[in-house]
Amino acid sequence: MPIINISVTGKPDAALSASIAKEITEITATQLRKDPTITAVTVSYVDPQHWFAGGKSLAEHGTSTFWLDIKVVDGTNTKLELEAYLKAIFAAFGRLLGGVHEESYAFVHEVPAAAYGYGGKTQEFRFISGRLQAA
Repeated sequence: MPIINISVTGKPDAALSASIAKEITEITATQLRKDPTITAVTVSYVDPQHWFAGGKSLAEHGTSTFWLDIKVVDGTNTKLELEAYLKAIFAAFGRLLGGVHEESYAFVHEVPAAAYGYGGKTQEFRFISGRLQAA
């Protein structure tokens, strides 16, 4: 049930957004074991003249970049899974954007289960309800 917010340099492109959402959802399912049917992805575009790395715009660098911000429940993934996820994300954006500036970022927020949810129910509630039904 993660929410994934992504910003990339460039002009809005519906086909690229769909490709990004599909690939990032698949990587998130594979590497972090998150259900793709309840994964939400937003893609925003920033003109490369308005995105700076090392004091120069990405237009000046002549390359693309991205910022990925994902929220997951704390403790549901290991450090090795998170490491593999970040590596896969960078590789995917390299393919999707035709190479990316080294100053591209991904941030995995691990949030408490009691403070995160969807459909009006926290993930903690869903976990406890599932355990009670299994008993």
